[in-house]
Amino acid sequence: MHLRSVLHLQGYLLTFCAAFMLTALPWSFYYGESDWPYILLSAGITAGAGFLLLRFTRLAHELRVREGFAIVSFAWILFSFFGALPFLLTGAIPNFTDAFFETMSGFTTTGASILTDIEALPHGVLFWRSMTHWLGGMGIIVLSLAVLPMLGVGGMQLYKAEVAGPTADKLTPRVTQTAKILWGVYAVMTLLQTLLLLFGGMSLFDALCTSFGTVASGGFSPRNASIAYYNSSYIDWVVIFFMVAAGTNFALHYRFAAGQMRAYWKDREFHVFVGSLVVASALVLLGAWGVYEDKAAAVRDSIFAVVTMHTSTGFGLANYELWSPGAQFVLLTVMIIGGSAGSTSGGLKVVRVYLLFKYILSEFTRLLHPQAVVPARIHGVAVPREVMTNVLGYVGVYWIAIMIGVYLVTATGADWITSLSAVISCLGGVGPGMGGVGPYDNYAWMAPFAKWVLAACMLLGRLEFFSLLILFSPAYWRR
Repeated sequence: MHLRSVLHLQGYLLTFCAAFMLTALPWSFYYGESDWPYILLSAGITAGAGFLLLRFTRLAHELRVREGFAIVSFAWILFSFFGALPFLLTGAIPNFTDAFFETMSGFTTTGASILTDIEALPHGVLFWRSMTHWLGGMGIIVLSLAVLPMLGVGGMQLYKAEVAGPTADKLTPRVTQTAKILWGVYAVMTLLQTLLLLFGGMSLFDALCTSFGTVASGGFSPRNASIAYYNSSYIDWVVIFFMVAAGTNFALHYRFAAGQMRAYWKDREFHVFVGSLVVASALVLLGAWGVYEDKAAAVRDSIFAVVTMHTSTGFGLANYELWSPGAQFVLLTVMIIGGSAGSTSGGLKVVRVYLLFKYILSEFTRLLHPQAVVPARIHGVAVPREVMTNVLGYVGVYWIAIMIGVYLVTATGADWITSLSAVISCLGGVGPGMGGVGPYDNYAWMAPFAKWVLAACMLLGRLEFFSLLILFSPAYWRR
């Protein structure tokens, strides 16, 4: 592996991070708060580190697959390290473990928080907190590919290493053009939701932060009560719509906008995704029905809970722990499934679960007809063997990670329900869980070691395991 090339590109990415930190300054000035010198200092330190890497390293070789994995993995870690500076320097989060946890949660769009009083934080810090979602949602590397021509070298390696799903959906022959298209769709969705939330009575600050958290499938809110704070059915439905849109493959949005009016209709994964949302909402409603006198609110809250968990967004509206155990189990199940491939959602991804069921059915057929060739199919096309192998391997690694994570978190003294839901939530990029990390709780009380384990789960889930775990393979480091 050419380490100097990897570090050189980290320099570009860190200067990029520093530039986005500066977007928090106008809000500090507007609200007359004193956090702006520390935000400026944080940006300066980050930019300085980036310039040093650019000064003492160089892009000496064309990027290969090896370098692609390293660049993506290091970028997320470095962004979380330097992105924690505004929290630390302003005193909003006084210790590094909590600051790193919050920042990793932001960039990986998990939405798990250690903050007990969000509204007490300065607006500049809160804006940066939400901005980490927006940067991480579509992906730091994908953003960089869109705007930094230097990263066009070996860009496909970076794109494949970061984009979620069993295959990377390349819309154009040039990966930089694909990245620009995806980010264009992402920015338009953010703008549309912001405008609709403003129409619903939100302030510009709240509308932007909420939109960042929605289209990124993140869940950070500038309010302690999350979406419940606004007490508006209009805002609830706007957020629901955009959570579903963010959980859908962004390539479908682009194709629809480009004139392919049947793009959604032809996509099998989208059908399964929408179908699972409907079925899960109905099952959860059955478990929540008796808790509500206002049945319209029961319907809205049930749909919201399913959508926010299924898309791994994690916004709060109702306390689902008051509902039946069956309803809570359904929510835990959709947390594991997640959204569509090529979306900002986490989890296993709908297409993987669908292919897994197709594979199981094909195995039943093969038992009856041993000589038959019965490949799993999607859109009428046989799924390549290597893709199917990747799906089976990914699902296996996912469950192994859950078991190891639960063991490590329970070792810190947390109960198993809390530990299980916390690990599933962090691996899937959801945020809230059950028990001690439910919708009206957070992660502040957990032991430092548990927070580091869960931060690692966030990173593993966001990079879909293999991009990070391959760095620990001896074969990776052999020439």
